[in-house]
Amino acid sequence: MGFKGEYNHTVDAKGRVIVPSKFREILGEEFVVTKGMDKCLYAYENSEWEIFEKKLSELPTTSRETRKLCRFYLAGAATCEVDKQGRILLPAVLREFAQIEKDAVLVGNGNHVEIWDKERWTEYNNYDDIEDIAEGLEGFNI
Repeated sequence: MGFKGEYNHTVDAKGRVIVPSKFREILGEEFVVTKGMDKCLYAYENSEWEIFEKKLSELPTTSRETRKLCRFYLAGAATCEVDKQGRILLPAVLREFAQIEKDAVLVGNGNHVEIWDKERWTEYNNYDDIEDIAEGLEGFNI
């Protein structure tokens, strides 16, 4: 069972955001949030995070790209706990990275959740080229 759907929530003055109940069912009461691609955040259920972290650890540390990629994901990673109101505190360093200030969008993306600044999501979420993308993936049987 993977993550799907799009939910809009407000980030409060303390940096807390509600995690939709559908996502909390899978993520659990404690999970990992880290930097993601395209200037958003990724949230992983703990067992998925362990799988991802293991894959990173198997990459060759002699590679500059590997070291940089591992630092990107691991240095900013934080364990977040869901409070009684269904919120998590997004650490300031992660909010700054993703430029999340007031409005956030939580998006299901298979094995993880993406957390976006609403304005950036609106800009990025442009599917004018989706046919070209789909055509380029023709051989993957999607």
